[in-house]
Amino acid sequence: MTVWQLDLHRPPLTNAQNEPLWEWLACDADLGFRHEAQTTQAEVSADWVTAQLQAAIDQAGHVPEKIQVFRPQALSLLTLAAKNLGLTTIPTRYTPALHQWLRQKAEIYPTLGNFTGTVYDPLHLESPPPLPLAENLWGDRWGFVTLAAGDFERTFPHEPIPIAQLPPEWLPSSLGLASTTPLPGIVIDGGRQAMALAQWVQSVNPATLRYMAGDPDGLILDAGLCDRWVMTTFADSDMAQAGQQFEQRKAASQGLHFLLVRPDDSGMTYTGLWLLRG
Repeated sequence: MTVWQLDLHRPPLTNAQNEPLWEWLACDADLGFRHEAQTTQAEVSADWVTAQLQAAIDQAGHVPEKIQVFRPQALSLLTLAAKNLGLTTIPTRYTPALHQWLRQKAEIYPTLGNFTGTVYDPLHLESPPPLPLAENLWGDRWGFVTLAAGDFERTFPHEPIPIAQLPPEWLPSSLGLASTTPLPGIVIDGGRQAMALAQWVQSVNPATLRYMAGDPDGLILDAGLCDRWVMTTFADSDMAQAGQQFEQRKAASQGLHFLLVRPDDSGMTYTGLWLLRG
C-alpha cells in the first residue's frame, strides 16, 4: 500500500518582498519520495494545494492509496485538495517520516538568507487542556498490565472482539519486536458500561495513552489530532511506579501499547481492543 504523508505549514521564512511563506510537503513512509513547494500566504488556496498534490502525483508516477495528515490547521485544506483528485485523507498523529523531514528542515532554515530568526518548532500543535471522561462511562476497575509481544499477537487478533483496531503494520512481528518483548497495556473492567465506553473510545479516534505525573497523577488518552482526555486520576505510590514502568516499557517497544476494555475480569469476553503507538 502506498501511503503519503502531507503537510502545509508556515516556516520561519519570507520572500524577497518580506512576505511570509507557506510550505507544502508530501512524502512516502520511508522518505524515498519527497515533493515540496513554497508560496506566499496570499496565494495559499485549495486550487494551489490541489495543483501541488497533482504535481506530486505526476512526479511519483502513481496515485497514493492513503493520505495522512497530522496538523489540525492544515487538515481542511489538504482534505479538500485530496477530494478534488478523488483521494481520501486520514487524520493521524502518527506520521514519523514527515516528522523526521520537518525536523531536518528546521535545522536548515537558520542557514538560509530569508530566515526570519523566529524560534520555530515544526511539530508543535496547540492542544486544549485534557477533558475529564464523562461519569457515565467510568468503568468498575482499571489497571496497568504487561503481556509478552508474542502472546499478544497469538491471542488477541483472533478473538471475537466487537470493537477492535489492530493495524497489521503495528503488530509486534511487523515492527520486528522479539516475541518476549514486554508489551504494556491498560485494561479497563467496564462492567455494564463496557460497550458504551468502547464505543466512545472508538469515536474519538484513540492515538496513545500516557501516564502523567502530577497532583494527582493521571492517565491521559491522546485522541484525534490534538484532543486529550483524563481517563482516571490517582494518588497512590504503587500506581505511580506502575505508571513510570508503563512509560519505560513503551519506550522499549517502539511506543507500542494497547488498551483493552472488557465487561468483567473473567477473561472470557472482551468488548474493545486498540493497538496504540506513541
